[in-house]
Amino acid sequence: MTGDLFECFMEPDTAMKRLASGAWVLSGFALGEAENLWDLAQTVITQAPLRCLLTPGGKSMSVALTNCGQLGWYSDRRGYRYERHDPLTGKPWPGLSDKFLAFAGRAAAVAGYPGFTPDTCLLNRYLPGTRMGLHQDKDETDFSQPIVSVSLGLSAVFLFGGLKRNDKTSRVLLRHGDVVVWGGPSRLCFHGVSAVKDGGHPLLGKQRVNLTFRKAG
Repeated sequence: MTGDLFECFMEPDTAMKRLASGAWVLSGFALGEAENLWDLAQTVITQAPLRCLLTPGGKSMSVALTNCGQLGWYSDRRGYRYERHDPLTGKPWPGLSDKFLAFAGRAAAVAGYPGFTPDTCLLNRYLPGTRMGLHQDKDETDFSQPIVSVSLGLSAVFLFGGLKRNDKTSRVLLRHGDVVVWGGPSRLCFHGVSAVKDGGHPLLGKQRVNLTFRKAG
């Protein structure tokens, strides 16, 4: 599976690139709403601050994370899991705004997953030099629901592999406003992000923020 196998076609205002069976890159899909999405993300961050979590092995993740919605993804020495309350504050995670829900639903529908209603959004902040290794999103209870991932700020190379860690990976440059949606046969594919290069963005400055919408519970 390589970038040469992408099948490209146009939907209204959206260039769709087939990444794998059930997986699509929606180039520029979020551009028209990027400023609003970033404003909503900053509101979440104010209520539930970004933090670098520990892996079960005790290592600190380089990518900072927070959540909004009914559930929030968390990691520490106890393992990877979803929590209903923010362990940092003891309070429920900030609510998943109607605008977030509507945007995620539209993106999923364009990619062939109508009716998607996430119950959580993970916010990941990448500073220059930070990366995320190959992993599967498998802590959710219903794998029939897709993942909707929105890129804001600095560009980054997205890695998308197969159902085994050592499967060949595609390398896709994601820019500000790009959205990736994967589900169905690709739902448990390994994926990650290469080290983000230094730079600056007019809206977000020297960072990349990724919004990942999921149905966790």
